[in-house]
Amino acid sequence: MTKTLLFSFTMAMTTSCGAQEPASPKKHHIEGGFTNNYYHLDKGFSDVTKWWWERTTPEPKFFPLAKNDPAFLKSNKTEPTITWVGHSTFLIQIDGINILTDPHFTERASPVSFAGPKRYTQPGLSLDDLPQIDFVIISHDHYDHLDLTTVKALFDRQPENPPVFFTGLKVKARFEAEGITSAQEYDWWESTEIKGFNLHCVPVQHFSGRSLTDRNSTLWCGWIIERNGYQIFFGGDTGYSKDFKDIHDKFGDMDLSLIPVGAYDPRWFMASHHVNPEEAIQIHRDLNSKLSIGMHWGTFILTDEPVDEPPVRLAKGMQAIGPDSASFTVMQHGETRILNLNTSKKTEEVAEIEESK
Repeated sequence: MTKTLLFSFTMAMTTSCGAQEPASPKKHHIEGGFTNNYYHLDKGFSDVTKWWWERTTPEPKFFPLAKNDPAFLKSNKTEPTITWVGHSTFLIQIDGINILTDPHFTERASPVSFAGPKRYTQPGLSLDDLPQIDFVIISHDHYDHLDLTTVKALFDRQPENPPVFFTGLKVKARFEAEGITSAQEYDWWESTEIKGFNLHCVPVQHFSGRSLTDRNSTLWCGWIIERNGYQIFFGGDTGYSKDFKDIHDKFGDMDLSLIPVGAYDPRWFMASHHVNPEEAIQIHRDLNSKLSIGMHWGTFILTDEPVDEPPVRLAKGMQAIGPDSASFTVMQHGETRILNLNTSKKTEEVAEIEESK
């Protein structure tokens, strides 16, 4: 890839507009788009230029794929599981329902197929390995999170019963432009229901855009997936902010949180919109999450830190906490874990709480 083309891609992924006066009663709605609740990104062209010309690209590391059992995943109707495909893509199975997060199965996180950040760890599952997908949650429209080639393939492989794609505001149009008719969009704090699951769109601190002309025109978000009182938080991409304490104030403790731990250096440039492992631990604690899994590392080279550093720093940070060090870990690409989500027991607990009120 030429340096000019990669620089243009970097601009599309990392620059942002300053805050504007609110155009609606909701403070994160501004003229022409959206802004964060607590910190308005202020990095502009000169900052991108400075980072780009000073950066040193780390060497890729090639992580082995875990052995998995696609036949089991395709037929599984009873075991609650989570499988890390890579980056921010997880397959979650609960009570026979199959869920994907930010699905990305192609070679590049880029507007073009011949250049841009290339995947150096292959997906832990292929598209052909997947069971029929019931719904997909999308955090925002950056190329490493919204891969239109992948979502179009997911839609086309299930013509009679396509997955429903849940996005933030104004992202639905990107799906419709690809002929995908099953997308729904939501604002922060809005909720919906699908197949016995409650989905809640929640604020995180980030930005959006796929070119130099559409900065923050679509809404970025996190998601809470709730079933029978069990709650899974999916963070997408985020910097650290008070949003996570707000989420806990509204929803209480999380049973499982999927939190980014990579793409954080240099801090002077990345801190506002990408957490480092120590800040990810603080999110884990703000949410009072029983179990958290680190994502957004080990798949694409997007920033300056060594590609194998995030899990090392995460482990050291958790060890410093003490007895709960195993409550926030990472997975191997392709690894499947059985989740301890006894939803029937949780339903009884919720019923008992309601009766006691």
